[in-house]
Amino acid sequence: MRRPDQQTTTRPTTGPTPGAGTGADATVDAAPDGAGEQGRPAGPGPSGTGPADAAPVGPAGHEPSGPRPSAPRTADGHPTGDLTTEAVLAPYLRGQAADFLRSLRLHHEHSAPAESGGHDAAAATRALRRAARRISGSLHTFRAALDPHWADQLRAELAWLSGVLAREHAYANRLTRLVEALHQLSGPALPAARGARAAGETSASDAQGRAALGVGAARAGALLERRLTLARTRSHSAALQALGSSRFHAVADAVALLASDVPLAPGTTGRTAEALLEPAERAEQRLLAAVAALPPADSEPYNEAQDAAWHQARLLLRLHRYAHEVVLGAAAPALASCGHALDLHRDAVEAAAAAAAAARTPRIAPATAYALGVLHADQRHEVEAARAVFRETWPYATALTAP
Repeated sequence: MRRPDQQTTTRPTTGPTPGAGTGADATVDAAPDGAGEQGRPAGPGPSGTGPADAAPVGPAGHEPSGPRPSAPRTADGHPTGDLTTEAVLAPYLRGQAADFLRSLRLHHEHSAPAESGGHDAAAATRALRRAARRISGSLHTFRAALDPHWADQLRAELAWLSGVLAREHAYANRLTRLVEALHQLSGPALPAARGARAAGETSASDAQGRAALGVGAARAGALLERRLTLARTRSHSAALQALGSSRFHAVADAVALLASDVPLAPGTTGRTAEALLEPAERAEQRLLAAVAALPPADSEPYNEAQDAAWHQARLLLRLHRYAHEVVLGAAAPALASCGHALDLHRDAVEAAAAAAAAARTPRIAPATAYALGVLHADQRHEVEAARAVFRETWPYATALTAP
């Protein structure tokens, strides 16, 4: 499995792999990460097996300055070829299951009114989703090493839970993002083209535009607040209902069993690292192929049909990161920046869609519609900015255009 600091000079030629489509990968996460959730070293599982020591990773696109082992090794110095699914995958899943249960306990302890325990409950919810995503992603990537029926069923239920828990957080962040953007856009300068003036534009039209935007921004902000606050409230109620449902208790019971027993596929006992390295390599190749097929930097900036390809790259990057944690025993620091860029990309895409949806509200004032249109354009600019950051921080030397 290639480390993120290693370079490749050829395009990936791997064709589609079973389960590599959007439907399969989308179950990893149906909703956003919070800040600071870019991945972390896998902690010791209940069995006492600790994470492997990762070789030093240098800046994006560069080799590390220190020596690197010829092959990934465990914390005790054994090559990964000596590892088995029981020694690597099972402890990782047990550790994530323990994190899930710990976060669930903290969520129950802090499920109080917002003024006393809301912040701690939100932090516990993020930790719960983080563990759920890692379990789900590992079940997807390493399905062949596990009981497939069990893995598919638990992965689907964890995706449901993660999606339900994430919506309230997503709507709150979206409202904050849009209101702050409106405040900046309605400032002293008209930002319609990010400081660039169209040919023939006059200072008079500038003044008119600022005045219209100033009037419409307040109304647009109020409209967005009504819409997104209602959506957030409904999502909060749905999350509470889900956490009290028999379906959730069945998921929690399954994760509790996983914390002590990992159902491996028949015949995998005692197998070498091939059972883990091959699926991890396939996950990496799917990611490289998806990134190579992304639209070029000079493509049409407002082509929203391209968003799906970027969302798919984000999901595949997440699967690759989790596979990296399993096989190499630690997170991949070189992937953090580009992963964060794709999270911001997703946020900007969804914020732009929310502004466009609000602009379709019947019988709104022209000034309100104008402000929402400017807001939509601003968020699409943010989409392009996030894509540029991703291209700059992508750690592999793979071309970012399709062959």
